[in-house]
Amino acid sequence: QVQLVESGGGLVQAGGSLRLSCAASGRTFSSYSTGWFRQAPGKQREFVAALAWTGGGTYYADFVKGRFTISRDNAKNTVYLQMNSLKPEDTAVYYCAADSDGVVSGLDFLYDYWGQGTQVTVSS
Repeated sequence: QVQLVESGGGLVQAGGSLRLSCAASGRTFSSYSTGWFRQAPGKQREFVAALAWTGGGTYYADFVKGRFTISRDNAKNTVYLQMNSLKPEDTAVYYCAADSDGVVSGLDFLYDYWGQGTQVTVSS
């Protein structure tokens, strides 16, 4: 089992930045691919970014390209999502997820483990 705990959410003005963290515990995390998803009120959960466990391959949703960066520190068992140039439409609960098969994907059903989420609110 892998436990994921997100942190770093909060309230920020449009144009500002936040860095989300996702700390993993329970097993060797370094072999897992990891992803970030988000869910706004009244909307379905959507893919944000994913990172391969090896080779550093990344995958982003079009609406965050150039603004968000996913990274990980295997020594700290932590995945990060640096969010810059935030917009009000980025307001959502952000979730991190891990896939034990190491597949980089935007499909949420492929991920085995999920955190509890952290709220990000961007004011205009």
